Amino acid sequence: MSFTMSIQGIFPIDKWSFKSESILTDLPAADFELLMAHKSEHVLKKGEILFREGAYPAGIYYIIEGKVKKYKTDKTGREQIIYVANTGELLGYHAILSQYHYPDSAATLEESTIAFIPKEDFLLTLQQSSILNNRLLKTLSHEFSVLANSITLFAQNSVRERLALQLIVLREKYKVNFEPGMAVEINMSRDDLASLAGTARENVVRVLGEFKEAGIVETKGRKIFITDINKLIELANTR
Repeated sequence: MSFTMSIQGIFPIDKWSFKSESILTDLPAADFELLMAHKSEHVLKKGEILFREGAYPAGIYYIIEGKVKKYKTDKTGREQIIYVANTGELLGYHAILSQYHYPDSAATLEESTIAFIPKEDFLLTLQQSSILNNRLLKTLSHEFSVLANSITLFAQNSVRERLALQLIVLREKYKVNFEPGMAVEINMSRDDLASLAGTARENVVRVLGEFKEAGIVETKGRKIFITDINKLIELANTR
């Protein structure tokens, strides 16, 4: 089922969300086994670093379970989160494909189980698997489109609209055993949410308060419950 259908076709989620979880879905068994031949699994606590911007890649990362933020850091040390990756997604392959350093950093948002796949196994599988090659090309093309949309969003939309959009995207990532009508719980710090929306923490707190008064969200500590997705979509103003 597509992400679009997951919110009943009322919002073009594919325009705003990466989807690298599709890269390994139903990959031929021989290709998958080759890729995972020498993987090592690690359980990381919340906030642990997978890789840092500027480091040279030794391999790629597969999220067996959990969530990871990809981000860049400016000269003052302030983070700008580019993307939140979910269970089933691959990270770190951009640097290997470009034969360059990591263009960004990655850290866990919650306790996560991560598989590290050596660079040599990834490149060998690419040489032998036309399916993996094609899927990576499609994914990279899609990511470019999402980044282009995001640049436009940050240039033209208000903090209120940007935060609404990020909550819609996060809602899809935090769904567990979802059924229509359920309130989806997003467990993310206000600092990370501010980084995603490209604004200050106090602005996120203020706008969340407005959303709460309007009956769009409920909050409990750092947890945010999306209660009215239709109003949130109206506020996002992306059409």
